[in-house]
Amino acid sequence: MPVRYQAHPSMFKSRPLTFILCVILIPLGIGIVALVVWWLIHRTTTVTVDGDRVALDRGILSKEHTEIELQSIRTVKVDQSLPDRLLNVGTLRIYTAGDRPEMEVKGLPDPEALRAALRP
Repeated sequence: MPVRYQAHPSMFKSRPLTFILCVILIPLGIGIVALVVWWLIHRTTTVTVDGDRVALDRGILSKEHTEIELQSIRTVKVDQSLPDRLLNVGTLRIYTAGDRPEMEVKGLPDPEALRAALRP
């Protein structure tokens, strides 16, 4: 199946103030450690939408893989605050049967492309 959407959460765009704080703390050594850990977490998180399913892969040492068939998706919410809209990122929430989201990922780039990829 061809991939319709694939992305990692964005570091700076999803939390610009935290990113700036980490950069300020680089001379103390804390900032560089925080940035490396944060970068690893974001690089090892991937959302992929293909023709049949949406998949979420997470984890550095232990892996978590979540797949949801597009036919079983009841509701898709892409939330954006004003800063998120200015920086073109959003939070994805996918609901299948219950009141709690089956999948939630914050800081995904280009939420309009993601919403279009989730439409059948």
